[in-house]
Amino acid sequence: MNNIEIIGFVAGILVAISLVPQVIKSWKTRSTKDVALSWSIINLSGQVLWIIYGVYIDSASLVIMSSIALVMNIFMVTLKLKFG
Repeated sequence: MNNIEIIGFVAGILVAISLVPQVIKSWKTRSTKDVALSWSIINLSGQVLWIIYGVYIDSASLVIMSSIALVMNIFMVTLKLKFG
């Protein structure tokens, strides 16, 4: 693994965990009224495109970390639809 991939993993970890506080808060309060569904859908779409791009350029860090972020986004959209 080269240094650029390490930077990619660190960046991906930060992006992926950035949703964790919102997911936890939404789950505990059972409220997502302050979360825009449009933001969630746009973010989710972006993560899918990052995964496709990562596969295309053969970047393990981009694919793995974007996949984790995608799961977090799917969870957030699910919470929004359930508790919206």
